[in-house]
Amino acid sequence: MKKIFLTITALFFIFAAQSQPKQQLTQYVNPFVGTDFHGHTFPGATYPFGMVQLSPDTRLTGWDGCSGYHYSDTIVYGFSHTHLSGTGASDYGDILIMPVSGYSHFKISNELYKSSFSHKKEKASPGYYEVYLDSSGILAQLTAGKRVGMHKYTFKKGDKPQIILDLVHRDAVIDSKIEIGEKNIIKGYRQSKKWAEDQIVYFYIEFSEP
Repeated sequence: MKKIFLTITALFFIFAAQSQPKQQLTQYVNPFVGTDFHGHTFPGATYPFGMVQLSPDTRLTGWDGCSGYHYSDTIVYGFSHTHLSGTGASDYGDILIMPVSGYSHFKISNELYKSSFSHKKEKASPGYYEVYLDSSGILAQLTAGKRVGMHKYTFKKGDKPQIILDLVHRDAVIDSKIEIGEKNIIKGYRQSKKWAEDQIVYFYIEFSEP
């Protein structure tokens, strides 16, 4: 009789567990945790153990800006594809992209293409990040796969979409190359040094529009 009771009880618990709806545990994740004070984390899009950490860069120097982002900042310089999280050491920030409109300056300068932003118009969840760029009126949406970062930029009606590709962002650059290919393709590399003395990051960018 004892064996029967245990079997029935076990089956009851199995059926009860199966009948419960699956929880989306990612809803409890807050990517902004650690982005203030001395946390050195970033809120951008990344894939578990992925090669890309696609995140906004709001700070260029300083120990508190090791990850490229600090919650107290109100300026974004663009979105780069490599970041360190929680290390306390500044590095990476490779291959920065910034959407702009009406950029007519001959010189590419982060002081000219940067934008203000508000946390009220900023969102982040596992694998996703978005922010509204107040200075240009552009909505930036980012996500990441195992080896790729995906950007979506929504421009105001009537604006002329432009993209800044900055290879001298943050770290000291030893060498770099940009090659414009066919069918909306840009590829190249950046060789830089900071915490890592000699690092090379290759990139292959495909645009949805010419």
